[in-house]
Amino acid sequence: MRPLLWVSRSLEHLTQALNRKGYNVSTYVTAEILKALSYSLQANRKTHEGGKHPDRDAQFLYIQAQKAAFAAAGHPLLSIDGKKKELIGNYKNNGCEWHPKHTPEHVNVYDFANPDIGRATPYGIFDMALNKGLVSVGQSFDTARFAVNALRQWWQKLGCKVYATAKGILITADGGGSNGSRVRLWKIALQELVDEIGIPITVCHYPPGTSKWNPIEHKMFSHISINWRGKPLRSFDDVVQYIRATTTKSGLTIDADIDPNLYEKGIKISNKQFRTINIKKHDFQGQWNYTISPSLAA
Repeated sequence: MRPLLWVSRSLEHLTQALNRKGYNVSTYVTAEILKALSYSLQANRKTHEGGKHPDRDAQFLYIQAQKAAFAAAGHPLLSIDGKKKELIGNYKNNGCEWHPKHTPEHVNVYDFANPDIGRATPYGIFDMALNKGLVSVGQSFDTARFAVNALRQWWQKLGCKVYATAKGILITADGGGSNGSRVRLWKIALQELVDEIGIPITVCHYPPGTSKWNPIEHKMFSHISINWRGKPLRSFDDVVQYIRATTTKSGLTIDADIDPNLYEKGIKISNKQFRTINIKKHDFQGQWNYTISPSLAA
């Protein structure tokens, strides 16, 4: 018999099946038998990251080398990504918070998004050297232009003051999403930003299936989630305030602002438009590693 038919059953179901086959046992005996056979209740464990690219490890080493070079030159090292969207309203937020006994937060039974309010779309910029972050809280779609506008906000609020003499910016990012390595609009929007600030931007993407290694995930996003656990996010202002209140013993501070712009999905970039990008692919894995410099006509 196939083990799959048995291992997914409860103790009661296993006992009933054994009884039907003539074994007069109780659920207690069934549990003892399973224990003797080294069986236990186990949940799924997330370990498979997807297909392993042959240059996976080499890309990690390349990113590390790029970080070292930019850090030695005093240039900014940024880790960027979009955080998961959050329901805005009187909805349950995962986690527990200390309250006087029998006084929990009362929230809606059903988590149906209010179409008049929508969801918050946080996009983060984390400065790895300074241990400072900025989160742009969007009210629209998570698009490449939204991601680049978050970078623009970071430069205007922090970057231009701290890195006034920088000759380059290094960004580490996931390989997919709004800042994906194959997203043409991402590179077009980056070119626009580069032309505005006059500084080349180098992007290094993490290999497929390795997004959890992006520093922003465990250096910033995880602490934001901890800070607002068990707290309903009833307004966009709540989201901003909880993010700004997030700190760590290591000195992390985060600024946050609402991005009120509406971003259109599905924008197509023609080959002619794409050829206007002043991009140089690196010799190693040019689809993952590239530098966008100011336009020749700029």
